[in-house]
Amino acid sequence: MDIIHRVGMRSAALDDVYAALTTVEGLAGWWTTDTTGDPDVGGLLAFRFPQGGFDMVVLEQEPGRKVVWEVVDGPEEWIGTTVRWELRQDGEYVIVLFAHEGWREPVEFMSHCSTKWATFLVSLKQLVETGAGAPARRRARSGASPSGTRRARC
Repeated sequence: MDIIHRVGMRSAALDDVYAALTTVEGLAGWWTTDTTGDPDVGGLLAFRFPQGGFDMVVLEQEPGRKVVWEVVDGPEEWIGTTVRWELRQDGEYVIVLFAHEGWREPVEFMSHCSTKWATFLVSLKQLVETGAGAPARRRARSGASPSGTRRARC
């Protein structure tokens, strides 16, 4: 089971969209301001939200074409899933094909996460088109698990 979305970004450059997916600054500009880690292949990215967080290993990067992450910590339903971004130019648009792949079953939480992904894809579009996205904002951490990672629920 997969979550899939498609979004077009008008007058965007492939390099700008790719940078928004492959740099800590870019990711913090549209997904969550509390983004840290190593965005290179083999690196670990940590995304923290007021209600929890996710850790993802960067599996693949093809400049201007593709980015793939594997979820290694977060909600149980996410662990072992992959997040795939495929990019292509289509006239004056950059098309982003997004997939959150490998869900074990189509649970209600998956539907919730699909809506949240769509919201943040709009934030990515805003960042690339206007220079300002709408990322989640960091709040004081409390209730951390023993490993220090709080379990996000999208």
